[in-house]
Amino acid sequence: MNKHLGSCLCGQVRFEIEGDFDRFYFCHCQRCRKGTGSAHGANLFSASARLTWLAGQDKVSKYQVPDSRHSRAFCSDCGGALPREHRTMLVVPAGSLDTDVPTQPTAHIFIASRANWDRNLESVPAFEQLPS
Repeated sequence: MNKHLGSCLCGQVRFEIEGDFDRFYFCHCQRCRKGTGSAHGANLFSASARLTWLAGQDKVSKYQVPDSRHSRAFCSDCGGALPREHRTMLVVPAGSLDTDVPTQPTAHIFIASRANWDRNLESVPAFEQLPS
């Protein structure tokens, strides 16, 4: 059984996940874009993995978008994304893991909602650091 460690941006909330991930999606829906401030959400899903809070569980806040299935968990101090249980699934923001993600993304989902600025990125230069 795999073990994964993770934390929020400020490090006050730490967690461990025991188990395997079933799916890894890049979600381009408007809610995931707004929730991450980015082109897409990057979430791992597991029906069997177990989440254990190692520190800072009292700082875990949750937000449920009214009249929807969309929710997110985050640190109340730094806003860093955190795992959440959603129905029968554990949803883990891939960027919240401190250990390597053991799988590659399974699919891009809700691509019809993709941001207009998130297309044809082959022509955009790539830098390891900010250019001077």
